Amino acid sequence: MSTYLLDTHTLIWAITEPNKLSNSVRKLLEEPEQHIVVSAITFWEISLKYALGKLLLENVIPENFPKLCQQMDMEILPLNTTVCATYHQLGVFYHKDPFDRMLIWLAKCENFTILSKNEYIKRYESEGISVIW
Repeated sequence: MSTYLLDTHTLIWAITEPNKLSNSVRKLLEEPEQHIVVSAITFWEISLKYALGKLLLENVIPENFPKLCQQMDMEILPLNTTVCATYHQLGVFYHKDPFDRMLIWLAKCENFTILSKNEYIKRYESEGISVIW
């Protein structure tokens, strides 16, 4: 069985605006037998961007996201020290966003498929990353 890692925008849309999700992603998220994971990195990114005013949320605050993920049967992954310590091995720089790059590296290390619309993330398919949108 595949494990699917949600990119930050995918998680936000799954909770606040599911109509923005592609049909493929929506179907995966609706299937109870799918293994869907969210990294603590995503909660950190949401919280930081919210604090800086770069992320506007309606009817939800950053503190709500972990509980909402649990209610949706998503597994929450803590920071993995080995993944963090080996992050420099990603090497290629198609994208400079540190949160996205850490999610990409996590996906590569754990053989997760990323659910993302981000074109920069799709470039990492050449590095063995699977991306679905």
